[in-house]
Amino acid sequence: MKAEEPDLTLSYTYADYLKWDLPQMVELIRGKVYKMSPAPTSRHQRISGNLFGFIKYFLRKKKCEVFSAPFDVRLPRKSKANEDIITVVQPDICVICDPTKIDTRGCLGAPDWVIEILSKHTSAKDLNEKFEVYEEAGVKEYWVVHPGEQTVLVYTLNDGGTYEGILKPYVRTDKVQPKTLPGLTIDLTEIFELPEPEDESNYVRL
Repeated sequence: MKAEEPDLTLSYTYADYLKWDLPQMVELIRGKVYKMSPAPTSRHQRISGNLFGFIKYFLRKKKCEVFSAPFDVRLPRKSKANEDIITVVQPDICVICDPTKIDTRGCLGAPDWVIEILSKHTSAKDLNEKFEVYEEAGVKEYWVVHPGEQTVLVYTLNDGGTYEGILKPYVRTDKVQPKTLPGLTIDLTEIFELPEPEDESNYVRL
């Protein structure tokens, strides 16, 4: 018998999350349930695949690993017990350099680097709620990719535990070197291989 769908007005934990058998993927952010957007567009998938490929190739024979959604990332606050975890997210791409954080259910603890690719259904969440929980959890580097504008915002964690961002986003013609993986250079021209236009009217503007 399938469990009832969660009430979006209530708060839940990872222990509750494990009991759900839902037709649509969800994320849990500070106890609140957020439904994932419908299947990603072809543009989103091209960008995600290009980024993943760059990073995967670079990480050959290195200890860090890269994962793509769907992949549960649990961000504990008080303890690692299932009933105490109130944030479970599925980043588009994440890099984890501590192998002890990886288990059969995904990642337990903050990844070193998270990349979110905006969609018209998730842009506000990625720029607000997820920004806050990634910063709080100690994700060292957070990239926000805007497919329509072909830009990337880069945030890195400073010594005080808060994000610092560049004054302007990187654009399609830029090359970006993530601080998390010294030696890696990502040519955004090769990431934004997008031949067809797409309606971006519902994105949060950067």
